[in-house]
Amino acid sequence: MTRNDLWEEAMEWGMKNRLAQLIKSDGRCLFLPIDHGYFQGPTRKLEKPGETIRPLLRYCDALFVTRGVVRSSIDPENTKPIILRVSGGTSVIGKDLSNEGLTTSMEEAIRLNVSAVGMSIFVGSDYEKESLLNLTKLVDEGEKYGIPVMAVTAVGKELEKRDARYLALSSRIAAELGARIVKTYWCENFEKVVNGCPVPVVMAGGPKVDTELEVFEFVHDGMEKGAIGVNLGRNIWQNDYPVPMIKALRVIIHDKGTVKEANDIFEQEKDKKKVPKD
Repeated sequence: MTRNDLWEEAMEWGMKNRLAQLIKSDGRCLFLPIDHGYFQGPTRKLEKPGETIRPLLRYCDALFVTRGVVRSSIDPENTKPIILRVSGGTSVIGKDLSNEGLTTSMEEAIRLNVSAVGMSIFVGSDYEKESLLNLTKLVDEGEKYGIPVMAVTAVGKELEKRDARYLALSSRIAAELGARIVKTYWCENFEKVVNGCPVPVVMAGGPKVDTELEVFEFVHDGMEKGAIGVNLGRNIWQNDYPVPMIKALRVIIHDKGTVKEANDIFEQEKDKKKVPKD
């Protein structure tokens, strides 16, 4: 075995080890994204990200976050595996959210000891080619150092794109270009998305929905149809009872519980949090 062979084998070990940090032994995961500020600025209930995540950390499997928030708000001695957001360069007040570039080097990711890096792709946008080529560059760098890439099938402001045909197309392209994990939205006929994607799929949450039950229903449906987990942020930390919410989601994801079981846990935990009236 040559020195290069030994180097490649070591890198493959690193890749497997990092994926094992993210995806638990049951093959499932609960990622908590707090990267919203990279294009939204201060987001409701995420104004102070360190305070937001403190009670939630023990219940999530990994954090999806930017380097600035890692350094400013996360205790290096008390954290979960980091998926580092490495794309950006646009904002909600700019012309086009899809005109993103790579914002963080792989050397920086290594310096921060991350378990993975993540970036958005914008299939069908004016900047489709640029975002997909950025993904290939990131994959090349990630594979070189044994760091997995999570591709996010972003839709920008065009929420009507969240259908099975579009998301299946975007997810498959991301996998074809080398992403090790794909984050995409749940949709009707979600099995078409998962069945067409040869790498693990995690569900994004998108805007906060009206009821907790709606969240439990789409998460349960997605898990039944082949997703390995979720990447949910606002539906957890914007909830009035974030800890009961994340505990209930763990019932579906890691305990393979039903929607009713998750909702029962949420109600029980919520009642514990209520302050008794005099």
